Amino acid sequence: MAVEAYLGLKEYKSVGKRPVRHDGVDKVTGRAKYGADVVMAGLLHGKVLRSPHAHALIKKIDTRKAEQHPGVRAVITAKDFIENAKSNLGKEAAKNFAGRIRGTLAVDKVYYHGYPVAAVAATSAQAAEEALSLIQVTYKVLDPVLDVREAMNNGSTLVHEDLTTESLGEKTNKKSNIAKYFQQKSGNVDAAFAAADVVVDREFTTEMVHQGYIEPQNGTALYNQDGTLTVWCSSQGAFGIRGSVAGLMAMDVSKVKVVPMEIGGGFGGKLRAYLEPLAALMSKKTGKPVKLVMSRTEVLQCTGPTSGSYLKVKIGAKKDGTITAAQAYLAYESGAFPGSPVGAGANCMFSPYTIPNILIDAYDVVVNKPSTGAYRAPGVSNAAFASETVLDEVAEKIGMDPVELRLKNVAREGSRNARGMLVPRIGGVAVLEAIKNSDHYRSKLKGSHTGRGIAMGFWGNGGGLSSAHAIVNDDGTVTLMEGSVDIGGSRTMAAQHVAEVLGIDVADVHPSIPDTDSIGMTGGTAGSRTAFATGWVCYDVANEIKDELIKRAARIWEISEKDVVMEDGTFRSKTDRSKKMTFKELAGQLGRNGGPVSSAASKSHPGAGPSLAAAIVDVSVDPDTGKVEVLRATLIQDAGKAIHPSYVEGQMQGGLAQGIGWALSEAYIYNAQGHLVNSSFLDYRMPTSLDLPMMETIIVEVPNPGHPYGVRGVGEASIIPPPAAVANAVHGAIGHRMGALPMSPDRILKALWSNGAS
Repeated sequence: MAVEAYLGLKEYKSVGKRPVRHDGVDKVTGRAKYGADVVMAGLLHGKVLRSPHAHALIKKIDTRKAEQHPGVRAVITAKDFIENAKSNLGKEAAKNFAGRIRGTLAVDKVYYHGYPVAAVAATSAQAAEEALSLIQVTYKVLDPVLDVREAMNNGSTLVHEDLTTESLGEKTNKKSNIAKYFQQKSGNVDAAFAAADVVVDREFTTEMVHQGYIEPQNGTALYNQDGTLTVWCSSQGAFGIRGSVAGLMAMDVSKVKVVPMEIGGGFGGKLRAYLEPLAALMSKKTGKPVKLVMSRTEVLQCTGPTSGSYLKVKIGAKKDGTITAAQAYLAYESGAFPGSPVGAGANCMFSPYTIPNILIDAYDVVVNKPSTGAYRAPGVSNAAFASETVLDEVAEKIGMDPVELRLKNVAREGSRNARGMLVPRIGGVAVLEAIKNSDHYRSKLKGSHTGRGIAMGFWGNGGGLSSAHAIVNDDGTVTLMEGSVDIGGSRTMAAQHVAEVLGIDVADVHPSIPDTDSIGMTGGTAGSRTAFATGWVCYDVANEIKDELIKRAARIWEISEKDVVMEDGTFRSKTDRSKKMTFKELAGQLGRNGGPVSSAASKSHPGAGPSLAAAIVDVSVDPDTGKVEVLRATLIQDAGKAIHPSYVEGQMQGGLAQGIGWALSEAYIYNAQGHLVNSSFLDYRMPTSLDLPMMETIIVEVPNPGHPYGVRGVGEASIIPPPAAVANAVHGAIGHRMGALPMSPDRILKALWSNGAS
C-alpha cells in the first residue's frame, strides 16, 4: 500500500468517484425482486398467531378446528419443532431443544404483546387468516414488567423464573430480571471529581425506537424431496439466516441454501430469522413452498427495536475545560430475552474524548417487550444523548464554546480509552475543525425561541469474514460475485475496488450477490463492516487477477514477468515500447493462452478503523404548542476515504434524519397491560420530508491505515450525535435541559411551564 493512499493524496480513477449504481435501473423501474415478490407453483401462504397478552402462561393450544379448515395445509406450534428435532437428532440430542425454539414460537409462556404462538399455511392468505381465529389458546395472564427500573427492583415480577444474574463476569444464584451487570473503570473517579472545578450530574430516559424500514420481514421456504431446503428472504446476512434456520430445523448447514433477495431497508433490524424457520417447517410438513410476510403491525409489535433505557451521567472538569472524570450508570431494556446493546453503549459513549478517570456501571435487563435488535450503532445513541448533553452543560457552566471544549479533550492517536486500549489514527480533530469552519456553525441564528446544538458520536466499526469471486470475460468485462447483501450501494462499492485495481471502467465490472451455495461465508451487512471488509476482499481478488494477467501478457510476448507492468488498464513492457495491450485486448486472448482467469478469496482483515461523527442542529420551539421545528441540520463524519461519496452522503443524511426522529417524535407506547398502542406508521411517528430541512453533509477524510484505500465504515456513527444535538439546541431555545426522549410537544410544554413560561 502506497504512502499516498494512507495520506489521502492520491487521485483515483474509480475510488472516490460517483458512478451510476449497477442495480439502480431495476430498483427505480420496479423490476428488482424483493422477498415478497417470490412466486412459484403450489405456493402456500403462511400466517402467525400472536399473543394478545404481554406476559402469560400457556395452559393449552387447541389447533383441531384450524386444521379442519378446507384451505389449511399445515398448523404448527413449538411442539412440531421439538418433534422434528427428535426425528433428525434423536431424543437425547433434542432434549434441550425447547430452549432453542422459545424465541421463535412460544413453548409454555408468552413474553410480550404479539409473541408468536402458532403458525398456519393455507392455499390463500385469507384462508390462513381465517384459520388463525380457529386456534384456541388458554392463557393464565401474568403481570407484565414494562419499565427497566421497575424490572430491576427486588420483588419485581420475574420475566423468566429461571434467569440468574451474571455479575462482573461471574455467575450468581440470584434470580432477577437483571441478566448481566458489568463495569468499566480507569483511574480514580472520586479523587478526580474532587479536583474538578465544575461537576454536572443528570438523569435521562429513552424509549424503545424501531428502525422503521419500509419493507416488512418475509420468508419463503421449499423443503425438497432430497432433504435439502431452499429459503428466499430479504435479510442483512444470508449466512446468518442459513445458520439460524439450520439450527432450528435440526439440519446440517450444507443442506440449507439461502437465496438473498433485494432488501427494502434494515438498519440492523433484519439480521434475525423470524419467519424463515416457520416457513421451512411448514414446507417440510406439506411438501409445498410456503411464504410468510409480516404486516406493519407485526413488524412493530414483534421485531427487534432498540432498547429503552435509564441513564445517569456525571462529568467533572477544570475551568480551562480539561475533563477530569466521567461516570455513567446505564440500564438498558433487552426485551424478552437477554442481549441489549448496553455493552456498545458503555464502550462508545466517552470514546470521542481522552478522559483519564472513568467509571461505568452497566445493566442488561429483561422486560415484557420484544427482544431488542440492532439499530445503527446499537445502544450508543442512548448513551451519547446523556453524555453529550451533560458535556454541553459543562461547557455552559465554565463559559466555554462547546466545540472548543470538545476539541481540547478529543481523542487523538495514541491516547487511551475507558478500556485502556490505545486509540488508533482517528479523525476527531478534523471533524471538530470542520464544524468550526462550516457555513452552518458560522451562520447567525435568527428569531426568538431558537437554539443551536452540537454533539459528537463514536463507533468502533467492524471487520470480519467476507468472500468474493471474480472472473475475467473475453469481452474485457469482469463478473464479480460478493457475499454482502446490498442495502446502500455496496454492489457498486465492491465494483469500484475491482475497477480501481484493474484500471478499467466500473461499468465493465458486473457485481452480483449469489446464494449461500455459490459464494464463501460472509458476515452480515451490519456494523459498518461492508465497505471495509467486503471491499478489501474484492481488492484482493482483483490483485490476484492482475498478477495472473501480467503472467499471461509475459507469456504472449515471451518475456519475463518482471518486465511487464500494468498501469491504468494497460499492460506494457518496461523495455520494449512496442509491446502494449489493453485489458480488453488481453482478455480476448485468454481462451487460447492458458484459459480463463478468475480469483476467489475468503478473508478476515484486521484494522477496521473507528469513525467519529458530529451533528449541528438548529431548532425553533413554539412556546404555545411545544412543537419543535428543525431549521437546519448538518452531519460531519470521518469516512476515511469515501469510496462512493454519494452513498456516504446518503448514509449520513439517513442517520441524521433517523436521529432527529429519535429526538423529537419516535417511541414505543405501551398501556398498563403491556399492549403496544401505536403499532402503525399513522401512530408511530417517524419524520417525513415535511418534518425535516435538507440534510447537509460534510465528509472528512482521515484515511484508515488498516485499509488499502483508507476506508472507515460510515453506516453507524451518523445516528449517534443527532438526539443530543437536538437536545442541546432545544436548551438554547427554551433554557431548559431535556432529560427524556422523545422531546415531544407535551414534554416541551411541561418544561416551559416548570420554568414559569406562560
